[in-house]
Amino acid sequence: MKNDEYELFRSEEITQFSRRDFLKLTGGGLFVLFSTGNLFALQQNRSRGYPEDFNAYLKIGEDGRVTCFCGKIEMGQGVHTSLAQMLAEELDVSLNSVDMIMGDTDLCPYDSGTFGSRSTKYFGPPLRQAAAEARGVLIQMAAEQLQTPLDNLRIQGGVISDKLNPAKKVSYSQLTRGKKIERHLGNKPPIKHYTKHTISGKATDRMDGKEKVTGQAKFAIDIRLPDMLFARILRPPAHGSTLKNVDTSAAKKIAGIQIIQDKDLVAVLHKHRDIADSALKNIKADYEIPEFKVDNTNIFDHLKRSAQDGNIDFESGNVIEGKKLATININNTYFNHYVAHAPSESHSAAALIEGDKATVWASTQSPFRAQGDAARAIGFPTEKVRVITPYVGCGFGGKNSGRQVGEAARLAQLTGKPVQVAWSRKEEFFFDTFRPAAVIDIQSGLNSSNEIVYWEYHNFFAGNRSSLPIYNIPHYKVISYGGWGGGSSSPHPFGTGAWRGPGSNTNVFSMESQMDILALECGMDPLSFRMKNLTDKRMQRVLTAAANKFGETFSKAPSGNGFGMACTDYLGTYVATMAHVFVNEDNGEVQVKRLVCAQDTGEVINPEGVRMQIESCLTMGLGYCFTEEIHFQGGLVKDENFDTYEIPRFSWMPKIETVLMDNPEMPPQGCGEPAITSMGGVIANAVHDAVGVRMDILPMTPTRILNALKTKKGL
Repeated sequence: MKNDEYELFRSEEITQFSRRDFLKLTGGGLFVLFSTGNLFALQQNRSRGYPEDFNAYLKIGEDGRVTCFCGKIEMGQGVHTSLAQMLAEELDVSLNSVDMIMGDTDLCPYDSGTFGSRSTKYFGPPLRQAAAEARGVLIQMAAEQLQTPLDNLRIQGGVISDKLNPAKKVSYSQLTRGKKIERHLGNKPPIKHYTKHTISGKATDRMDGKEKVTGQAKFAIDIRLPDMLFARILRPPAHGSTLKNVDTSAAKKIAGIQIIQDKDLVAVLHKHRDIADSALKNIKADYEIPEFKVDNTNIFDHLKRSAQDGNIDFESGNVIEGKKLATININNTYFNHYVAHAPSESHSAAALIEGDKATVWASTQSPFRAQGDAARAIGFPTEKVRVITPYVGCGFGGKNSGRQVGEAARLAQLTGKPVQVAWSRKEEFFFDTFRPAAVIDIQSGLNSSNEIVYWEYHNFFAGNRSSLPIYNIPHYKVISYGGWGGGSSSPHPFGTGAWRGPGSNTNVFSMESQMDILALECGMDPLSFRMKNLTDKRMQRVLTAAANKFGETFSKAPSGNGFGMACTDYLGTYVATMAHVFVNEDNGEVQVKRLVCAQDTGEVINPEGVRMQIESCLTMGLGYCFTEEIHFQGGLVKDENFDTYEIPRFSWMPKIETVLMDNPEMPPQGCGEPAITSMGGVIANAVHDAVGVRMDILPMTPTRILNALKTKKGL
């Protein structure tokens, strides 16, 4: 089934599938059944993780095309291409013969969601094994049909031939046409060694690139169904508000408007979005709004006052003993404000209910979680709800929840028609789960040999990812007081959650800023100081590679050069970033002139894709460094669009250089998030090196930099 045949709009393709229907839909392809269950039974037993039956991952069609079924989704990170490379490599087919179906809960194996840079790292290995197994079965079948020993056979481009008699051959499509084969291999074949790769590991253009640049790609916000209604929903002015009275009389006078009032849900629907918008503006509502107790000025004090007892995340040695060894002690506190995901496509969903079956097209990072959200909203069994995930227009961790999915499904049930819910930009900012505001307290010390001897780290609400020290520190303790998530006991005035590189952005900013302060206090340049306190050979190689590419000499800060560095281990991916900045002391603005990032992500599947991800991380990271901060009073979110919430602009872009470390002996690690986590630290350190002020708060706005400069000058 080719991608262009997999219509997102056709009602005949969104009904419930039985196993017989599934086999009809996918044609006379190869299905090798290793268990007494089938794909759908395997999906129901979700606690098992990824299924062993390779039918769950791939289908070889009568036309020779290969369909890959993947519960992950494509939201710009490029796994649509890299996973296809992994499949094509192991199956010995051309890359352009692979079609990807991603995030369809009826067709794809269960997956917990697309986040944490885990698509290639965790889905890639079982996909490779499934393809290797299918290849093993096919070559057995070819040996039987061609009456040729297995050792005499070779595969190229989905065609199996006799090495001694090349004219004696059979294609995958010829082997599988019209057959349903139940066969298993006694021993699972090994996947290929990387030295044998011809597709995986090669720089490849994105398979979804043409669709996206020409506007052919479909997102949930593009879905149009027969008789579909656009819904606009009444929203409270602030989080925690209670609806007291609502008057819909004026809205009811608009022709063609349908109004739904069901418990907490008040919505207007129309076949045209703009008319629904007008109707919503005609609704009058009174809310009881809670008292505003926190805002941007007192949030950090509020968080520390609200913190419960901490949990020790990491510990080694004895910090009390370490303090006795120190001749230099450095204590500092770091802060970051709330940051929005601000995706290009807002949260969107279209829902259709036909009898006892519901289908939802959703902009989501977690299709199977969205399936549950929709099922609960309409009281359906989960297996009666199908979620189809078109391309997703960015997520960054903010599309793991499915509020819009439940709203669309509920309204489709109440109206009896297909309904689309697409949040406005104001709704997107209001309901976003922000990267949490957080506070980090660090106590650290050096001995007379300039070695870090203790490290005490208190983390208030950032999340503990990347908070384990990467340096050689004999005595350390890392304590967390709450994580990045919200919940009923959260001290945050609105929802918080994962944001690209969750926890790590705050932690690396704090830790790497502290490293530069320690280097300054002992009179060393930041590169030599880090190398002196690093024993991890892999991190040393990455840091050295970044320094060699950067090609500049680091001096004791502040040197006036505007050079900075930061490095981290992000879930097994090692990153070292270096920056050159210029700070305008008259207006506090920072121009980032150059960024160099070296990354060891283990085996690289698509070098071009990895470079794109590094570049996107560094670009997006400029936003949380300089401008991105949610302004609020209690549950009132003041930022409603990009007129006040500024994300990176083209005019900000520096020269970006990437170094991909060659480490194919290590399995593929993640690359969608690691590089963004170094940005706060590397820019703060470069700003200090340029003008001698230590920025311990994110974002480093021009006003904050000017105030720091005035304080430095005693003004």
